[in-house]
Amino acid sequence: MKKDIKGVAIITGASRGIGRALAEKYAREGFNLTLVADAEEELQETASILDNNESCLILCGNLENDGFLKEIIDRTFQKWGRIDILVNNAAWRTVETLKSMSLDTWEKTLRVCLTAPAFLGKMAAEKMEQNNTGGVIINLSSIMAERAGGTSPAYVASKGALLSLTYEMAALYGPSRIRVLAVCPGNVVTQMSQDYTDERGENISQRLKEEMEGMTPLRRSAAPQEVADAVYWLSSEKAAFMTGTSLVIDGGFSHNFNSYKAKRLQFPGAF
Repeated sequence: MKKDIKGVAIITGASRGIGRALAEKYAREGFNLTLVADAEEELQETASILDNNESCLILCGNLENDGFLKEIIDRTFQKWGRIDILVNNAAWRTVETLKSMSLDTWEKTLRVCLTAPAFLGKMAAEKMEQNNTGGVIINLSSIMAERAGGTSPAYVASKGALLSLTYEMAALYGPSRIRVLAVCPGNVVTQMSQDYTDERGENISQRLKEEMEGMTPLRRSAAPQEVADAVYWLSSEKAAFMTGTSLVIDGGFSHNFNSYKAKRLQFPGAF
């Protein structure tokens, strides 16, 4: 039996990681999907694992391109006549300090991580207002917006700005019954978290993961599905009075003072 369609959701960065988990979640819940990324083969892989991949519109392109942003909204609306949810999940970054970062890298990071969400949100909201249906826009920020490490300046700056943008958009679009929220994940096991290297080029991702988990009260990293479940809940009627705020999903990391190794130095029997 064919599922009743709950609505239409646009998910950027849907080719892998959190984006793929989001696509799986919304597909299971009965949404038609527009899946967006810059890697067509991986996008097709995402679509192929969904329960009803015939309800997917695959759009491959560069979020730095203003024309592509418009295409995402226009083609989604042409195909289904509505947009109910936009999840701005896509990200791009390098791992380096401001001492070595070029202006081109800075500007590309901000265009993908901040400008694209802003103008996709603007154009999606226009369609929501046109249909008078309300809707939800969710921006994937990061705990790094408030817990900077000094090693991803453009990414950190864009994620902090994305929080402020979320609050601004919520104030603007609330009267149109459009909710705007941010989600701030901590350490999540994805492909993006596996590319950390030292100055010799040695991959140190596992060591950094263990360091993060050593400061996390739940003593582990998140799975992409856990973030996707939280995003879906925020976009559902169960969170209907939530807007202009952010949800932190970090296993308690942000409010923990020190590592559990340090705690055991002081209280070896307690931790």
